[in-house]
Amino acid sequence: MRVIDAHVHLYPPEANADPAGWGSVRNENEWVMMCTRRRRDGTPVQDFPKMENLLREMDRAGVERCNLLGWYWHQPATCAEQNRFYAQCVKAHPDRLSAFATIHPERDSRTVLDEMIRSRNDGLIGLGELSPHAQNYRVTDPTFRVVLEQAAAWKWPVNLHVTDPNSRDYPGRVETPLADFIHLAREHPATTFVLAHWGGLLPLRDPTAVAYPNIFYDTAASPLLYDASVWSRMLTVVPPERVLFGSDYPLNLFPKQQASADLSAFIAEAQAQNVSPAILRGNAATLLFAGRLD
Repeated sequence: MRVIDAHVHLYPPEANADPAGWGSVRNENEWVMMCTRRRRDGTPVQDFPKMENLLREMDRAGVERCNLLGWYWHQPATCAEQNRFYAQCVKAHPDRLSAFATIHPERDSRTVLDEMIRSRNDGLIGLGELSPHAQNYRVTDPTFRVVLEQAAAWKWPVNLHVTDPNSRDYPGRVETPLADFIHLAREHPATTFVLAHWGGLLPLRDPTAVAYPNIFYDTAASPLLYDASVWSRMLTVVPPERVLFGSDYPLNLFPKQQASADLSAFIAEAQAQNVSPAILRGNAATLLFAGRLD
């Protein structure tokens, strides 16, 4: 069964070489706190693989294509740096990698739109992973509204980080009120939103969410957040065509079973739940590539 992973992160070589130093110089201290954490046994929460490492892991796990997501950076300059790096990745491997752009609406809307236009010209195909709550702007921010309207005009999906309100505390955890995502879907009906991490189980907590056809969900980091029953619980209320397989690689999703990030174990969990091929591939092919992948 072919697989598209819709939620993967990579970082520039300089960040891989010295994540803490790279992030600190750029005043991205929240990213440093979250991405350089270690578990109680001393093992890192995530790896910092090169693009070539990801491609080898994709081959090993049978993943056809990965969609690279940015991060919810605090500095517009870091957003631009991430976007240029992803443009290089996509140019080098257009048959295996696609990517979303990341932005911060701190600056005027013209400057942010110029960054989006440059990213689009570089071959990027969406926005995310964004987090207004972590990036310290309101979901009603006027520049963010312009950004979402432009995304709708280009048919760019927008991936948003969502924290389950009942999840355990961890360094860097930020509250993301679920009502905000209902607000976004209602106020921007032409914009397609992909809510990361099962959307914090939004449709189980607010059944009205199912009524918004512009809300999709990805499965990123699922084994760290929920047991395998989440597949059946969510798919009981959410149409399967609105769920995208995403891993959150290079997070190590099974730290008790393996020493480093791995794609195949999570794919095996999904297959054990008998999920449809649409979730593992077809929905991403349609949403991200308008059905252009055969």
